[in-house]
Amino acid sequence: MKIQKKNDLAQKRRWRIRKKVIGTPERPRLSLHLSGKHIYAQAIDDQQGKTLAFLSTLGKDLREQKLAANVKGAAALGKAFGEKAKAAGIGKVVFDRNGRRYHGCVKTFAEAAREAGLDF
Repeated sequence: MKIQKKNDLAQKRRWRIRKKVIGTPERPRLSLHLSGKHIYAQAIDDQQGKTLAFLSTLGKDLREQKLAANVKGAAALGKAFGEKAKAAGIGKVVFDRNGRRYHGCVKTFAEAAREAGLDF
């Protein structure tokens, strides 16, 4: 019962943020998801419903580095995602932190992506 309430509240936070953060072709939504073991990031054009760029710690290049869902892994993934997005022609994004606080892994990922050249 307690776990279900926590999950419901987390989902409400995601929906509340999603109402305000909308990706366009010029400025896609950078969605970040942290699971227990891995980190996933994608740039999404919500108007067309398409993913423009995707990267996770399960990718071929990053899997060799054995990155985990921690601050070190978030920094490496943020840098790699910023470079991949720039190569795909994405310069500006809106950041969707998926209901998580801008703290720890989320903050580290965002700062690394900014250093790699993304503007948000």
